[in-house]
Amino acid sequence: MIFPSNRVRIMVATKPIDFRKGHDGLAALVKNELRKDPFTGPSLAMVLEPVAHHGSMFRARKADRLKLLYWDRTGLVMAYKRLEEHVFAWPAVKDGLMVMNHAQFEALFAGLDWRRVRAIEARAPEAVE
Repeated sequence: MIFPSNRVRIMVATKPIDFRKGHDGLAALVKNELRKDPFTGPSLAMVLEPVAHHGSMFRARKADRLKLLYWDRTGLVMAYKRLEEHVFAWPAVKDGLMVMNHAQFEALFAGLDWRRVRAIEARAPEAVE
């Protein structure tokens, strides 16, 4: 699986969607319902504005399936995953959108409880020896 860069924010649609939708249908949902541009994927400007780039993740009514959609500057990438014996730990079902950091996304995609994952941030050293 080719994951989006760790500089890409993952927008999670908390309301279940019709899982028959493909690339274009999901891109339309991102634009019309989530009010985001589905074509703001990783780019050279990412170093300057990492928040501007995102991927979108959707869930099915059954909590055992997810779809991920993101733009990689050459085309729309869609990933689909179904867990065989478990369900994903999803946020409460409601109309809305939540943001997930890359570590939380990787935990969710692996079938782990993403709510227990916290990214560690280190402060820059004051001097270099």
